[in-house]
Amino acid sequence: MAVRWGARLMAVVAAVILLPVTAVLTGAPAAADTRVDNPYVAAERYVDPWWSASAAAEPGGAAVADQPTGVWLDRVSLIEGTASSPGLRAHLNEAVVQDAFGSAPLTIQIVLDDLPDRNCTHSVSNGDFSVAADGLNRYRSEYVDPIAEILADPAYQRLRIVAIVEPDFLPGLLLPAATSRCAAVQASGAYPAALRYAVTRLHAVPNVYVYLDASHHGVVGHPDNFGRAAGLLASIAGATGGQPSPVHGFTVNVAGYGALVEPYYNTQMGRPVRSSRWVAGNDYVDELSFAQAFRQRLIAAGFGSGIGMVIDTSRSGWGGPYRPAHTSTSTDVNRFVDESRTDRRHSVGDWCNQAGAGLGARPAAIPAAGVDAYAWIKPPGVSDGASVNMTSPDGDLPDPMCDPTYVQGTVPSGALPFAPAAGQWFGPQFQQLLANAYPPL
Repeated sequence: MAVRWGARLMAVVAAVILLPVTAVLTGAPAAADTRVDNPYVAAERYVDPWWSASAAAEPGGAAVADQPTGVWLDRVSLIEGTASSPGLRAHLNEAVVQDAFGSAPLTIQIVLDDLPDRNCTHSVSNGDFSVAADGLNRYRSEYVDPIAEILADPAYQRLRIVAIVEPDFLPGLLLPAATSRCAAVQASGAYPAALRYAVTRLHAVPNVYVYLDASHHGVVGHPDNFGRAAGLLASIAGATGGQPSPVHGFTVNVAGYGALVEPYYNTQMGRPVRSSRWVAGNDYVDELSFAQAFRQRLIAAGFGSGIGMVIDTSRSGWGGPYRPAHTSTSTDVNRFVDESRTDRRHSVGDWCNQAGAGLGARPAAIPAAGVDAYAWIKPPGVSDGASVNMTSPDGDLPDPMCDPTYVQGTVPSGALPFAPAAGQWFGPQFQQLLANAYPPL
């Protein structure tokens, strides 16, 4: 595979080959015992060279190959690494080298995603643990503890490590039990117990910033879920009366496709858009308005006023030829919304390799009030799941929502065809994301 990297990344890679981690640390590293308010401010961000190589090898991919992305640990095996995927230490060692080449502190984003019966609302749960097989204890000892021990290594104490904890777990607790796995999760209390352990264990590492996931507007934005979700997160994080909590902030839309901003309609435009098929009673229609409002609700639930939100914008652009250029003039509410919305999915519940999606806003610190950062947490071009009935090298099973011919009720999955297994590089998806980027590249 031909790889075209920038000069700085080439220098970093050369340093990884030539120097041990301790050789690039200048002097005795000071203990990082004081967290800054926002780990994304005045900081370089970690560029994953393995993802960067895949991006740069695609036509036009060099335009974004230097963007920072998240490091996903959605299998126990990925902590140490596999033949095809570098482990956590490999990424942290690379981050130390990149840090030595920059003048500002370096922030690296690590994603924990392996709860017992993970994503229980999905037809398939591809995690390592199940509630029925001592999943809670195994999650603590086999997954969280090894990660925390690696992060606590003094070799990494100069880094700002953002730990994003368990994307999209909230639907499994807020929605009626859609599967027997969700019923077991809700009856056992495994999710809250696992999350409390994870955020507390990670927060004990002085240079780790814990961001607990808060799902997305499509679920939590509904009035039935908004306050319940805030109370649940406050309970998990032990937030009371604005006192310190192990949670530094919250992420939304992680690995999602929700539009950052819907410029041509919202729930306050004087039309009954909440009654439309697309909005379906939701109080929010995009991620920015939801994140800002939910932050205020979290503060009311007991979190301190300093908490910040991080929005994953990696695949929320929805540009290209089908992006609306103005507000619809239709008097039919459904047609008005469908002709005005930039998010072109069939349903806000569609989540796998969505056709028509584009790269979203580039990573940036403090892009809006109450928002710590826009971030590309999900690496663009990495598949959400296989579109055909195949099992991945890691044993992941295909999910029907990744099949472009699948219809749930009357709603198509909206998935791209010919997708490889979850976690594998999906070149056609990356090409689509480039073509439909918004703002344009």
